Amino acid sequence: MIAVHRAARAWRAADSAAGGLPLDLGLYAVSAAFAAVTAVTSTLPPHRAWGSVAAVGYLLAALAVAGQLLGRHRWPATATVRARAAVTGFAWATTALLPLLLQAVQRASGRTDRAQEEVVVVEDAGIRLADQGTPYLSHDAIAALPADERLLGYTPYQPGMALFGLPRAAAGAWWTDSRVWFALVTALVLALAVTTLRQPGRPGAGRPAGAVLRGVQAATVLPVCALTLATGGDDLPVLALCLLALAFAAADRPGAAGVAVGLAGALKLFAWPVALVLLFWAVTRRAAGRFTLGALGLPLAALVPALLVDRDALVENVLRFPLGHGLVASPAQSPFPGHLIATALPAGRGVAAALLVAAGAAIAVRLLRRPPDTAAATALVCGYGLLAAILLMPSTRFGYLLYPLALLVWAPALRRPEPVSAESRTAALSRA
Repeated sequence: MIAVHRAARAWRAADSAAGGLPLDLGLYAVSAAFAAVTAVTSTLPPHRAWGSVAAVGYLLAALAVAGQLLGRHRWPATATVRARAAVTGFAWATTALLPLLLQAVQRASGRTDRAQEEVVVVEDAGIRLADQGTPYLSHDAIAALPADERLLGYTPYQPGMALFGLPRAAAGAWWTDSRVWFALVTALVLALAVTTLRQPGRPGAGRPAGAVLRGVQAATVLPVCALTLATGGDDLPVLALCLLALAFAAADRPGAAGVAVGLAGALKLFAWPVALVLLFWAVTRRAAGRFTLGALGLPLAALVPALLVDRDALVENVLRFPLGHGLVASPAQSPFPGHLIATALPAGRGVAAALLVAAGAAIAVRLLRRPPDTAAATALVCGYGLLAAILLMPSTRFGYLLYPLALLVWAPALRRPEPVSAESRTAALSRA
C-alpha cells in the first residue's frame, strides 16, 4: 500500500510539472517510436499498416507539444488544458481514426489483410443474429467447419457485441466495418463521461480538467488503445462504458452507473469484475438495489434470446471456449508471467491457476474488509485487480492491458476536489 501511495505522489508530481506538457511530450514521443517499430517489425499486417500511419500522427503531436512548451510563457493560451485537449483530439484522429478508416476502405476494396480476426468474428455474429436470432454457432456447426476455420467460428463475447456486426448484414461497404461503429460508440460514451465529470451543479463536477484530460488520453491516444481500435476495436466500447460507469459513480448516480456497466457486461466478460467492485461501492452508498438493476439485469436480458434460440451454442461459445474446452484453443499467448509459468513449469497451468485464484481471494478479502467508498478508490481496485488477473492468466493478450492502464489513469479524474475556503478564495482574487 505504501508503494501505491508513493507511485500516486510521483504520478501527480510528474503530471503537474509545467502544466502537464512534459508528460504529454513524453507520451507522444514514446508512442511515435512504438508505432515506428511496429510498422517495421510486426508480423501482423494490420499492425504494420497502423504503425506506418500512426508514427507520423504521434510525431506531429509531439512537435505540437514541443511548441507549446517553448512558447508557454510568451503565449500562455497555447499551453492551456483546452489547447492540450486540441492536440489530444488531433492525435486520436491521426493515430486511431485515420488508420481505422484507411484499413476499412482498403478492406472494402478487397484487401483481406486489413482487419484482425475479431472484426470478422463480430461481423459474422451480427449476420447470424439477423438471420437466425442468435450470434452463436453450435458445437456441431463449428465441428463441421474446415479445421483452419473453426477458430473464427467461435464468438467468445456476450450477445450484445453482435450488434456492432449488424451493419455488415446490410451491406459490404467500408462504413459497415464493425470498427467504425466501435469508434463511434467509444467517442460518444467518452464524451458523456467527460460531460458527467465536468457538468456544473452535479456532485461530480469540478474535477481538475487536467486530470480528466489525462484519463481521456489513456483511453484514446495511448498506443495500446489506438492500435486496438484501428485494427480490432471490440475492447474500446467496453472500456469506455466502464469509465462512464465510474464517472456516474463519482457523480453519485448509482442507477446510471449500473446501466453503464451493465451495457459493458452485455458486450464482454471483462466488464463483469468492474461491475462486482462497483457493487461494493454501491453498498457503501446504500444503493445496491438501484445499481444491480442495470448492472445485472442488462447482461441477463441480453442472454435471454440466445438461450431461447440455442442454449448449447451459447454455452459452447461463452463458457467452454474461453475456459479451454472448445474444439480449438485460444491463440492468446502473450508472454506474461501466467503464460510463462503455464508453459515452462511441470504442472505449470495448475500453478498459474492457483496464483490467479490467490490474487482473486486477496482482492475479495480487501473488498469485504474495506469496500471502496469513492469512485476513485473503486477505479484503483478495478485497475490493480485486472492488472493482476491479466498478468497471471495462462492465456491472455498484450492488448488487454488497456483496461488496467486506463482505469488507473482515470482514477485521479474521479477524485472530489478539495473545498476552497473563503480565505483561500479571497487570497486568489487579490493575487488576480
